[in-house]
Amino acid sequence: MPTTKKHPRSKFYELLQAQVHNEFNASQQYTALAVWFDNDDLPQLAKFFYAQAVEERNHAMALVQYMMDTDHHVEIPSTGDVRNDFSQPRELVELALEQEKEVAADIKTLVKAARAEDDYMGEQFMQWFLKEQVEEISTMSTLLNVVDRAKGDMFEVEKFVHRELSTPNDDDPTMPPVAGGKL
Repeated sequence: MPTTKKHPRSKFYELLQAQVHNEFNASQQYTALAVWFDNDDLPQLAKFFYAQAVEERNHAMALVQYMMDTDHHVEIPSTGDVRNDFSQPRELVELALEQEKEVAADIKTLVKAARAEDDYMGEQFMQWFLKEQVEEISTMSTLLNVVDRAKGDMFEVEKFVHRELSTPNDDDPTMPPVAGGKL
């Protein structure tokens, strides 16, 4: 059976493969946050973070699809460590915000690598992820501000999440295709 020759790995594609790991790990971390909120009887926050977990999984699979579409080898990695122990709800939201800032830095590094290699298609592909990170950081920053302003009244936070964050934003027609389809 003939095998198709895959393109050699560039710095951009090495970083892209690493980002698949990062996105899957973010999905697992959001699942851990959702479970913590669910176990603490905060269903709106749980629902929000379960949805975030699926979104991160979809991001990973969009990266996978792009690598397949551009005839590059793809490896599905294991995920890294996930934090499960928290004492206050603020810690969870703070962790989510920091995670999104780290992802934004990773995405910027990917764009720079694509640009440095004159990989115009790769750079264009990453533009959607840059836009997504602006939205993610904004959402998590707002949620952290609401948690702080609620001064421990998590039912006020729950009302905010239900009112402002309960509508899923998964109908973006500009999102790149997802391997296996979006969940």
